[in-house]
Amino acid sequence: MAQEKFLLICQLGMGLFWIITYILIIKQGFQDKKYGMPMAAICANISWEFIFAFMYPQNDLQRMITFLWFLLDIIIMMQYLKYGHKEYQKLIPGKIFYASFFITLGACFFIILAMMHEFKDIAGKYAAFSQNLMMSGLFIALLLQRGNLSGQSMGIAVCKMIGTIFAAVGFYMYFRTPLITIISLATLFNDWLYIVLIYRLYQKRVM
Repeated sequence: MAQEKFLLICQLGMGLFWIITYILIIKQGFQDKKYGMPMAAICANISWEFIFAFMYPQNDLQRMITFLWFLLDIIIMMQYLKYGHKEYQKLIPGKIFYASFFITLGACFFIILAMMHEFKDIAGKYAAFSQNLMMSGLFIALLLQRGNLSGQSMGIAVCKMIGTIFAAVGFYMYFRTPLITIISLATLFNDWLYIVLIYRLYQKRVM
């Protein structure tokens, strides 16, 4: 009973703080007129969420959480297609920009299905933890690429890390594997680094 309650807390904490993360990304994106999540992360997230909300749902609570993530990521995707096109229109034609997105989206969808088959992982754990690590690295890359806080905020960084902590602790306590443990530690390090970099940019802005 105690184990079930702890797992429920971790599940709700992960779900809630990543929902808040997505809402803050959407808010900051509309405010700055910049996309807040890199393309590969959007494609991986939407693919995973579609698969596990509609094709292979795990349980009613997680299905509801995943569905909410999916709806919020649709808005984040729309921001990327709108603001990303404007940001890169001098570098690549619009047709190539949109084609690259939808090709990546399709590739992510089938890669996740393939990972489920390769790892015999019907819950999509390995794909989820891998793309969370990828997302953390891409957030850092986006921040360094722009050199400013456009589309980013301390709230986004902190809430993402808290969600990662809930996921990492829950899986370490009850479903640990060497691979997921390594991925979790690497993700937490990158989330911490992301917070540090944002803090330094805030300090420069104040000065």
